[in-house]
Amino acid sequence: MKPPRLFSKAEIVAALARIAPEDVIEAMRQGFEAYSSGKAQVAPVTHLPFADPPGDVHVKCGYITGGEFFVIKLASGFYQNGDLGLPASSGAMLLASTQNGFPAALLVDEAYLTDVRTAAAGALAAALLAPKFVEAIGIVGTGAQAHLQLAWLEHVTACRTAFVWGRDPAKARAFAVDGFTVTPVSTLDEVLARCNLVVTATSATEPLVRAERVRTGTHVTAVGADMEGKQELDARLFARADVCAVDSRSQCLDHGEAGYAVRAGIVAPERFVELGELATTGRGRTSEAQITVADLTGVAVQDIAIAQLVYAQLLR
Repeated sequence: MKPPRLFSKAEIVAALARIAPEDVIEAMRQGFEAYSSGKAQVAPVTHLPFADPPGDVHVKCGYITGGEFFVIKLASGFYQNGDLGLPASSGAMLLASTQNGFPAALLVDEAYLTDVRTAAAGALAAALLAPKFVEAIGIVGTGAQAHLQLAWLEHVTACRTAFVWGRDPAKARAFAVDGFTVTPVSTLDEVLARCNLVVTATSATEPLVRAERVRTGTHVTAVGADMEGKQELDARLFARADVCAVDSRSQCLDHGEAGYAVRAGIVAPERFVELGELATTGRGRTSEAQITVADLTGVAVQDIAIAQLVYAQLLR
């Protein structure tokens, strides 16, 4: 057998640039639909926490029934890497045949594909749940994922006005995304007062978004709580929400925002609906007055979808 083909981040970035963003979002939709309909096999997520230096590693894997490949993804985040002149994130995705198990390709994306597929999932959540008229977009966080979340919202909403809050005011002042007018604010409450589409993308370990501060008619997408110990939302927000969405019911109840609300007895597990179910049935926001929340922990079907999409483009 031939050894797996090796692709660098530069090759992967160039290949993804040749794919329409709408096609990436559609691939996320199809992946979530497959997951929620039982057409995907996904193993439990492996998390490796590190204390000194602080960081974490995620390993996710799975395949979609009938697909050509299964995918194993490793993504790491070490938060002091900047002091060493290194990116905070790294990783790779391995594609292997579902027919014989042999590796076909190793995409050394340095977590780039993970970042993009997370942003594309955020865009899908907004497409399904955000109000029709978005007055302003609120971004909580100033890192790479916060930038990507705003950039990908360009493909699902006409709003180009954003307000950003971060723990470091200097980073908030420097926050910029092409095509958007971005205003830094000094308090998170100001974001919640001005915006009816809010995305949280931080590594917070205690709630940032207070339930009582979220406006009627707002949609909130939370992407930061991707492992045990992380939390961005006041769990009481789920009691106020008319639609409580998750990318994976089992994952979010285990180590997402949803789990905090259920363990506290604030809402029942049955309140949560998966994005794949919303995409299939169309049961999303039904009025502009509703509050909706999407808890995204990252599911292997996203990695499968984007890895196969990019690999096909690399082979062209």
